[in-house]
Amino acid sequence: MSGRLTRRQLLRAGGVTALGLGAAAGLPPLMNRLLPGGEPGRLLRSALPLPARYTAELPVPAVLEPVRSDAGADYYEITARRATARLLPGHDTEVWGYQGTFPGPTVESRSGRRTVITHRSELPRPTAVHLHGGHTPHDSDGYPLDLVGTAHHDMAGMGDMPGMEGMEGATVLAQRAYTYPMAQRAATLWYHDHTMGFTGPQVYRGLAGFHLVRDEEETALGLPRGPRELPLMIADRSFAADGSFAYPELPGGAPGVRDAYMNGVLGDVMLVNGAPWPLARVDRAWYRLRLLNASNARRLRLALDPQPSGGGALVQIGSDGGLLERPLRHDRVDLAPAERCDVLVDFSRYPAGTRVRLLNRLGDGSIGEVMAFEVGSAAGDGFRLPEKLSTVERLDPAKAVNTRTFVFQKGKQHWTINGEEYRPGRSLAAPRLGQIEVWRFVTDFHHPVHLHLDPFQVLGRAGGGPGANDAGWKDTVDVLPAQGVEVAVRFTDYAGRFLLHCHNLEHEDMAMMAEFTTTE
Repeated sequence: MSGRLTRRQLLRAGGVTALGLGAAAGLPPLMNRLLPGGEPGRLLRSALPLPARYTAELPVPAVLEPVRSDAGADYYEITARRATARLLPGHDTEVWGYQGTFPGPTVESRSGRRTVITHRSELPRPTAVHLHGGHTPHDSDGYPLDLVGTAHHDMAGMGDMPGMEGMEGATVLAQRAYTYPMAQRAATLWYHDHTMGFTGPQVYRGLAGFHLVRDEEETALGLPRGPRELPLMIADRSFAADGSFAYPELPGGAPGVRDAYMNGVLGDVMLVNGAPWPLARVDRAWYRLRLLNASNARRLRLALDPQPSGGGALVQIGSDGGLLERPLRHDRVDLAPAERCDVLVDFSRYPAGTRVRLLNRLGDGSIGEVMAFEVGSAAGDGFRLPEKLSTVERLDPAKAVNTRTFVFQKGKQHWTINGEEYRPGRSLAAPRLGQIEVWRFVTDFHHPVHLHLDPFQVLGRAGGGPGANDAGWKDTVDVLPAQGVEVAVRFTDYAGRFLLHCHNLEHEDMAMMAEFTTTE
């Protein structure tokens, strides 16, 4: 498998020619009707004046301490509950947060050392918790019907709703212990809600937090740590007149989202770690920025302004699945929802007193700005950028035992994969553990495709090789409209049922999810 198929070949391989997508160069008339203009999603405007930019100090989520440890594991307890937060000046916002905060507390694990987290929920609806990017057994993966909570919300009858078939199989426990073996390399992971039909509104209200994995290889590089390591959870949100989160839910607590927003909910306030357009004060030194797009649907194109002399300000050292082989210099990085990019920035390239803005080049007006850095006069600590970061195993597509195609497209009422709405217990593939496969993702709209259990390597996009932001191990890939992406994947260690889905959360809630079953 070359990884350099043309767009026409990929689309025809996916069986999308029935929609007219495999026609001659350029988009055919039907495709033009299917594709919305510009970026995915629809803007939901706030009902109150937007706050001034760069007045809030950047908050950094607290690191959670284990409740106990033994020779083989660290044990944590997290409760999802409602709380009041002052996200916007002069207004209180009810958040649904892990430990009552948005973002939730950061969990830090060591590679090879087991982490056990007992989750409880005091929220009006049950939750399911997914460790995004985690290499976990299926019973700790956050299956969308393995719920945590109380009996506050009546789930009965939901199995009769369109797109919610199989809901009668949900199990709601007062608490669940999620066991993460951490048999994986250092990486920026995150944990978030994964409840069937309700992921969008529940993540939107705050159910998300960082989970950082560290290992000896990464530690030996001497990367910036402490106050010079900043996890940055970027998420757009909108607010009602009373300061509450605005979200276009269906009436009566039904799953999904209003029809006008089924292509994604876009907010008009950019939050970083829960603060609107914050300001971070930095030294003239190297900083590590762990960038996470935690938006429901908004794509980001991040760039620093002003660019330092010579450009290449964003030095990528890692992707979803950890360190790259070598640093890559970028003037900008693209992040679809759920993607992460680990970058270093040398603020000594700017004179003291410079205000450096982090911009979103895919946004206009206020949504085109994310946060700012105020460069101080303190000097760096002598850190030098390594020429080599890691050795990354290459998956050889010539050794693939199967090639599978998954077509992501709009159905009559919902979003589908291979023409099917999600149904719990129905598996679309049965890959064997330890074998390399090539998976093709073919789309109509923008779809950030996320794969559970193991990361993959991007082989190519229609008509060429991997994109500028496809390097390293990935667990989420942004597939553009009328495009195909080929990836090489090898599932290991854990047999059971896992998920493949779009990480536009409104698409996911409206049935764009499928199961695959790994076998020995």
